[in-house]
Amino acid sequence: MDNCLSKDIYFHEFEEEINPLSLPTHFTFPFCYEPHELAKKASEYVQHYILTQQEWIHNFGLEPKMEGQAIGKMFGVLVVQDRNKKIGFLAGFSGKLAGKNDHRYFVPPVFDMLTENSFFLLEEEHLNDLNKQIALLEEREIGTELRRKLEQTKIKLDHQFIQFKENLKIQKKERKLLRDQSKSVLSPSSYELLEQDLIKQSLRDKHELRVFQKQYEQDMAAAEQPLNDYVNTIANLKEERRKRSSQLQNKLFAQYNFQNAQGESKNVMDIFNDLNKPQPPAGSGECAAPKLLQYAYLNQYKPIALAEFWWGQSPSAEVRRHLHYYPACRNKCEPILGYMLQGLLVDKNPMLENPDENIKLPIIYEDESLVIINKPEEFLSVPGIHVQDSVYTRMLQKYPDAGPLIVHRLDMSTSGILVLAKNKEAHKIIQSQFINHTIVKQYIALLDGLVTEDSGMISLPIRVDLDDRPRQLVCYEYGKKAITRWEKIGVVAGKTKVRFFPLTGRTHQLRLHAAHPDGMNCPIVGDDLYGQKSNRLHLHAAYIAFNHPVTNERMHFSVEPNF
Repeated sequence: MDNCLSKDIYFHEFEEEINPLSLPTHFTFPFCYEPHELAKKASEYVQHYILTQQEWIHNFGLEPKMEGQAIGKMFGVLVVQDRNKKIGFLAGFSGKLAGKNDHRYFVPPVFDMLTENSFFLLEEEHLNDLNKQIALLEEREIGTELRRKLEQTKIKLDHQFIQFKENLKIQKKERKLLRDQSKSVLSPSSYELLEQDLIKQSLRDKHELRVFQKQYEQDMAAAEQPLNDYVNTIANLKEERRKRSSQLQNKLFAQYNFQNAQGESKNVMDIFNDLNKPQPPAGSGECAAPKLLQYAYLNQYKPIALAEFWWGQSPSAEVRRHLHYYPACRNKCEPILGYMLQGLLVDKNPMLENPDENIKLPIIYEDESLVIINKPEEFLSVPGIHVQDSVYTRMLQKYPDAGPLIVHRLDMSTSGILVLAKNKEAHKIIQSQFINHTIVKQYIALLDGLVTEDSGMISLPIRVDLDDRPRQLVCYEYGKKAITRWEKIGVVAGKTKVRFFPLTGRTHQLRLHAAHPDGMNCPIVGDDLYGQKSNRLHLHAAYIAFNHPVTNERMHFSVEPNF
């Protein structure tokens, strides 16, 4: 696979001649693509190398007896043309591989932070030491013991304070009783002398109360000091860690300068700043695609096509399937690649293309309050940032005096039943049924594989992937509860047809629950986010039941999918 005569060990030649006419006219749009045949071929070469190489060992989670933590990895290939018009490819990986970020077969990182005695490794030692100190302090029982002692001291001092105040109340009552009893038996002059003495006693009690309160505060402060010292020590260590980590990140980012196809160069912080984005996320520039393009530009290779594939076990939160192709991540790579691709002819972003004007929205029911349609796949429920054509805009044109219209939504890629309200009152009543979970919805999906069970329940909490919107991931700490019941309908040509009964309505719930290893571990056919791209997403909202907003009659609607 490697050309032994090549001076560049990172430029890999294809074993067969490449017909120039087979080259794509535009470079791959990295955030939504079907890999070009050359990119697929290059990927197969890389996969063969991973299986047969003897230079490093990495636990991808594919061999059960292998030691160490299983970590799957994203690999990338970039088909390029050299100055002699020779077609070959570059290979790369995201992050580290086998504890290193520089290996013979793969293009080097934009900046190698792992060289011996690098500022990164030296500072990482300091940060690791801080982490150990913090962990040691937090794991020990010192904090719990100090809080227990403080609570005991507070109870003791509070009891003394209450007792002291009770004694003062008793003395005050005794003075009042003495006044009342002496007024009628003492002469005015004697009573005056008594009154002056009682006033002195009252002033003395107030003074003693102030002295006691001050002593109470001093004793409490002394009791709180050990706990405060403990808490402040941890807080100071964490603040030092935060500052050092931020300084290290900034120093790292200063090393990441990216080129584009026009021969220009820009630092990663300037790239993000130009887009009014905050500091780049950690790891920006360490993904496969930026590494590959950077190496190509630096060595005067012309980028032809890009593809990235996952190798190994899926992470516990995300859905990544072995050998599947994936788009570049949005949060870290979109700004960088947006800059690096300047000067290249790039495929259009399909997400910016308006749908066919001839797409129809079949109406399956209509009255004075409602419109129910069968939404086609790949059509927006509401206007997007760039594409305005949607169910909402079409219906507003048809019913210009209608109320809020949209009661619920379907993902753009999902087809099926969508309920719209013609007035505010109908909208309010139907929406309340969604909120109170009295509406029944069912979906039909075709899964990319065989499911052996006949039915099941999935409960996996979901939140958005902050590094790669709009993808969702499973998160037990911050995710929202998501529950799906399902039943198998049958098997069609090696694929399983199922009926979903979503008990909650989270974004991408059915797609993620189907694809996740802890769910059905079988993505929906055509799911380009959690599975593999196809002619369409085979997910259809097939049934809905709700009460009519005026008559309160229970209404049922069903539409079979066209797959």
